[in-house]
Amino acid sequence: MRAFNEAGVLAAADVHVARRLAALAAADDPDVLLAVALAVRAPRLGHVFVDLATIARRATTEGEEAVDLSALPWPAVPAWLDALGACPALVAVGEDAGERLPLRLVGTHLYLDRYWREEQRIAADLRGFAAREPELVNAALLDDGLDRLRWPDEPADSAQVRAARTAVHRRFTVVAGGPGTGKTTTVARIVALLHEQAADGRPPLIALAAPTGKAAARLEESLHEQAPDLDTEARDALLATCATTLHRLLGWRPDSHSRFRHHRGNRLPHDVVIVDETSMVSLSLMGRLVEAVRPDARLILVGDPDQLTSVEAGAVLGDVVGPAAEDPGAPPVDGALRDAVVVLDTTHRFGGAIADLAAAIRSGDPDAVLARLAEPADPSVRWIPLDAQAGPDPDPLLAPVRDAAVAAGRAVLDAARAGDPRAALAALGSFRVLTAHRRGPYGATPWMWTIERWLTDALDGFDPRAGEWYVGRPLLVTENDHSLRLYNGDTGVVIAGAQDRVTAAFERRGEALEFSPTRLSAIDTVYAMTIHKAQGSQFDTAAVLLPGTDSPILTRELLYTGVTRASQQLVVVGTEEAVRGAVSRPAARASALRERLWD
Repeated sequence: MRAFNEAGVLAAADVHVARRLAALAAADDPDVLLAVALAVRAPRLGHVFVDLATIARRATTEGEEAVDLSALPWPAVPAWLDALGACPALVAVGEDAGERLPLRLVGTHLYLDRYWREEQRIAADLRGFAAREPELVNAALLDDGLDRLRWPDEPADSAQVRAARTAVHRRFTVVAGGPGTGKTTTVARIVALLHEQAADGRPPLIALAAPTGKAAARLEESLHEQAPDLDTEARDALLATCATTLHRLLGWRPDSHSRFRHHRGNRLPHDVVIVDETSMVSLSLMGRLVEAVRPDARLILVGDPDQLTSVEAGAVLGDVVGPAAEDPGAPPVDGALRDAVVVLDTTHRFGGAIADLAAAIRSGDPDAVLARLAEPADPSVRWIPLDAQAGPDPDPLLAPVRDAAVAAGRAVLDAARAGDPRAALAALGSFRVLTAHRRGPYGATPWMWTIERWLTDALDGFDPRAGEWYVGRPLLVTENDHSLRLYNGDTGVVIAGAQDRVTAAFERRGEALEFSPTRLSAIDTVYAMTIHKAQGSQFDTAAVLLPGTDSPILTRELLYTGVTRASQQLVVVGTEEAVRGAVSRPAARASALRERLWD
């Protein structure tokens, strides 16, 4: 394992865990130890297993120097599999769930046993939900409700209508779609329709959840904004419903062996569980969710399968949506799972060049993406074919980014000095620089320093060195604070108050909440932020700065997520090679959940 560790393929932790497991099983074959170390490494990089047949071609390094991985001493695959099969105290072979050993070899896929069992159970649970008999509904009442709730110009067979109808009829529904396709509107309709269908007069107990506190807060706010369009009973029920994180819904118990209060032996009491931003839900967390939902309850998963996935192992939403995303306009075919998945494909939030570019990125065609960047359908998209490294003297071609950053900074500062938190927050959301990395030459941190220099040169009296809580400072929350209802990823502004005091203002439900800065514990400055941190947010104008082609996180999903953060104007900064590299490189996470669900 030394050569692989020195090359940056294996970390020290991978090596130590592999050696310990092998010692416990009295295994001393170096090929076996290498395989075990790669299996330990896989979940750390988001994979559910390591495919021994392809790892030599697909492995990446975590070092900064380029390494020829083909020169490493990779074992021959047949001999490698034979060596693992000859370790009955360490490796279980095949799909027999009765054997409990540290590792599981299925074909050429080597799992840590925990992840193999997780994948199996999730597939079985979701197939079970999808196969359960559809609900008995009042068809006339449902048709009437869909007619009343449909937008005036919306066809009766639109994807939104089909999604709402599916959720009322079935125990399991997936509402998939990109930003602005009406996912939240559809969820609001579903809640209203389910209330109308309560034949016994008892309204359904509904849980709203998301993987992060920020996403949960946005879900709650968005649904409350939809409430005025609903009938009285559904409106009041929606306004009374609060969203929470999945961990809080399941009852996180860090000091308990069971980890969560709700599980297969103590199910959630809710009749309906709705989860937003499901693309960010990991395999393990999805496992805890599906086992906690009552078999007779409804489970509704909402999200965009093309966005960035969880930082932990798995790409669950993409696996669940599976081939249903390939032709979203087609009517459902036979098969319980296919009937449960509805893909919304009409964008209402943005259109024109941004929508065209997002569609081209999803298609995986780099030539089409470059054509739309070079000659967009309208001026809302601008491409600066330049290496996006930050530096003391940025390239003059970056003037559009500098001008937008200075204009937004000036508006934020003027409003903050005037003591107008709502105007300052609106100005803060008008523009954002988005990067792939947090640190390094392409990272948010060096770009923050560059933007501060731009603002210092352009704005009278602006001095970020004047003190920690200088007026106009844009704030980024980096840890959840449930007492203040501030969540990781929330943004705010330092506002001038009376008697030379300042407050920190954050937006909630269209209103500005102000706190004393002394109450804030985990705060950064946010002239630039990572695309991962921006997931779930929208900005009037977004400048997406791409890293070099050697970046391991430069993927199609990263570019798509960054592009779709812009609602009106988009600036993409990156070389042609970087754009091609991103579009051509989907975030291929090793997972067999899709095959277990769909084959």
